[in-house]
Amino acid sequence: MRDIRVATVQFQHAPGDKSYNLDRIRHFVTDAAKSHVEIIAFPEMCITGYWHVRKLPREGVEALAEPVPDGPATQELLRLSREHGMTVGAGLIERQEDGRMYNAYVVAMPDGKWAVHRKLHVFVSAFLSEGDQYTVFDTPHGCRVGVLICYDNNIVENARATALLGAEVLVAPHQTGGCNSVSPRAMKPIDPAIWERRSDDPAAIEAELCGPKGRGWLMRWLPSRAHDNGMFLLFSNGIGPDDDEIRTGNAMILDPYGEIIAETRKAGDDIVVADLDASLLPMSSGRRWLRARRPELYELLTHRSGQEQETRQVRFGL
Repeated sequence: MRDIRVATVQFQHAPGDKSYNLDRIRHFVTDAAKSHVEIIAFPEMCITGYWHVRKLPREGVEALAEPVPDGPATQELLRLSREHGMTVGAGLIERQEDGRMYNAYVVAMPDGKWAVHRKLHVFVSAFLSEGDQYTVFDTPHGCRVGVLICYDNNIVENARATALLGAEVLVAPHQTGGCNSVSPRAMKPIDPAIWERRSDDPAAIEAELCGPKGRGWLMRWLPSRAHDNGMFLLFSNGIGPDDDEIRTGNAMILDPYGEIIAETRKAGDDIVVADLDASLLPMSSGRRWLRARRPELYELLTHRSGQEQETRQVRFGL
């Protein structure tokens, strides 16, 4: 890997309004190009909208879904990528020829190549299928990139597998924070009244977004995905109202030691830009720990324990 300038974005998408959401993506890509960014990450399902999808009947989800790469959204990402010489990643709903649909993340590259990651741990809609493979690929920028979408990052085995497949940069698109978690010590909803007063009382909204409902929760585990596996990490997220929840933003870029290189605490759309120092990778703790593995001990990781449940059951406490 060589040194590379990257960006990650948080923005409030409009549910079901792909035209508006693609306009926001165009805005941020154009802005990033002025800073010579080479890779930019947008949030999970930011093209189609996210949380409202749980209420849609199958035909409503199908109306939002598009094929990849021939659909108009992917084609626009590819166009933007070619125009600006920038790798662009953004989330949508993918529809395949057999009718299956996925929470997908498309990465368009300036040489015309593309990759798609299908979320492994899906819960937002019963009409979306789970992906069944990891997504790691080479980019024209001299680095190898992996993608894990939101809940995929919560499962430690996914991050380790992505690193073992050679990922040097992990793109981690989310729609998180402000969720009404069933866990008594995890995320809880953001106070809508504080959000509405965000301009008049910026300290109060920062405390909400950066406390245990948002950034504070992320800091319990997100840095370890970078640190333990020796990867740079690009965390993108929604911000603001998303149906009946309020996303917490906190877009950030982390180095292979789990240290935050750059972040935003803005209560609104924002972009974060940072330079990745490739020299940090070889001797990072995670990279050295990967070399110290003893795979012959890990057979039990591939066997069911009897505790496994579908992600929807775990997420919603069903």
